[in-house]
Amino acid sequence: MTKSALQIARAAYQPKVPAALKGIVKAVEGEYTQSVADQEDIKELFPNTYGMPIITFEKSNEKKSLPAINVGVILSGGQAPGGHNVIAGLFDGIKAIHPDSRLYGFILGPGGLIEHKYMELTAGIIDAYRNTGGFDMIGSGRTKLETRAQFDKGLEILKTLNIQALVIIGGDDSNTNACVLAEYYKSIDAGVQVIGCPKTIDGDLKNEQVETSFGFDTACKVYSEVIGNIERDCNSAQKYWHFIKLMGRSASHIALECALQTQPNICIISEEVEAANLSLDDIVTNIATIVAQRAEAGNNFGTVLIPEGLIEFVPAMKRLIAELNDYLAKHDAEFKMIRKSEQRTYIISKLTKENSELYASLPEGVARQLTLDRDPHGNVQVSLIETEKLLSEMVAKKLSGWKKEGKYNGKFSALHHFFGYEGRCAAPSNYDADYCYSLGYTASCLVASGRTGYMSSVRNTTAPADKWIAGGIPVTMMMNMEKRHGEMKPVIQKALVKLDGAPFKTFAAQRNEWALTTSYVYPGPIQYFGPTEVCDEPTKTLQLEQQI
Repeated sequence: MTKSALQIARAAYQPKVPAALKGIVKAVEGEYTQSVADQEDIKELFPNTYGMPIITFEKSNEKKSLPAINVGVILSGGQAPGGHNVIAGLFDGIKAIHPDSRLYGFILGPGGLIEHKYMELTAGIIDAYRNTGGFDMIGSGRTKLETRAQFDKGLEILKTLNIQALVIIGGDDSNTNACVLAEYYKSIDAGVQVIGCPKTIDGDLKNEQVETSFGFDTACKVYSEVIGNIERDCNSAQKYWHFIKLMGRSASHIALECALQTQPNICIISEEVEAANLSLDDIVTNIATIVAQRAEAGNNFGTVLIPEGLIEFVPAMKRLIAELNDYLAKHDAEFKMIRKSEQRTYIISKLTKENSELYASLPEGVARQLTLDRDPHGNVQVSLIETEKLLSEMVAKKLSGWKKEGKYNGKFSALHHFFGYEGRCAAPSNYDADYCYSLGYTASCLVASGRTGYMSSVRNTTAPADKWIAGGIPVTMMMNMEKRHGEMKPVIQKALVKLDGAPFKTFAAQRNEWALTTSYVYPGPIQYFGPTEVCDEPTKTLQLEQQI
């Protein structure tokens, strides 16, 4: 396999780790825990793994002779930079427990466990993937571990390979499933521990003990580099408005972080839209107003950042989608008999007044998508909606009306971008390389201390790495009950952007100035070699949350 110069140089990088992980480690139990909400329900569902204490790892002088251990690892869900380093840290950690310890990777996610597809991860394989992006060492998948039949099928191969612990690297849903699996294996005394690691570029898996999910740092730096490049081009040509959609369906953490790094003219935060009960027209009017104000100063250009999940946070759109889902589920056959040219008129005639008017105001392409492209459950595939084009088309229409009324005489020309997959498999930043390796090594320590139903946790990460705090938190601590597919289910509570939090408040205090001035910042590409203030800087979000 041909390697780039950067790959060759990065292979030699030695991740920095918390001082407590260097040498002999001991587990110190802290306070006992309870779930973030719905305590009685969660406790009833997880009698064997509920209420366990927070664990912190400290240096120890007590030498212990531990037996070799076999561990399985799964990459679950969407990719995030640093996953390979989690596996490398886990590998080095179990080899430190005993040199004869073995690590098995299940192929293409949780499905590999059920289908008994695996490979042993040897030193040669691990070394080839250190500090690299992607999940291609063993692949990932979105199979959900939910049923007892799946758990039992997985247990067969775990027993065959004499695997005593399974580490699941994933987001909130994957770690929820890991916790359910841990509870089940504990309840039947299967002799298999289950440990989770917090992964998602979306940044919505975090709490007091989990400062950030891995991959968020790298992905935001990749997107911010490209946004900065676009801003430079925008300020050079001075004739385009760039509408940039950013990955992050359930929360706006990526959009907010990229705004803090690049200072665009406009950044929409979905959580604020929902809290303020803004309509789609409110959002469009706000953008159009800034476009018009900049045009008055001779600036017919700008940048707009849009979170991927915006549509689901607009209360009126949410109501429209709900009614469409309900109506089309009951009248699907009738709808399919209508000629395509008449379907829009048909839908408008069938909706309630408010939803009918909103549907009629949407551009043709978006309206069609809302009725035609549906998932297997019959629901609108909201993530497929080109929100960036929807907003720019509606802004253009509003500006055209204002021009006729003499309220606007600028020029508006829009370009569209969606940044998502570009950041998911990037070579991890030094922060993510260090953080992920530490998470993996910490997972090995949780295994060695006999824990199950825990998530690996590394905190204090705005400090130098040797001052980071490694430990574990019970996954049940993060859970609440939510309705999924019509049933109440235990799930890890998603962390949305806090409108009273320091990152949003910092953004809100400056956005009016950024709107009218051209205050762009150009972060440039991720730096892997050089001064620590350039190479090791954590996200603006994390710095503000920790008040660094």
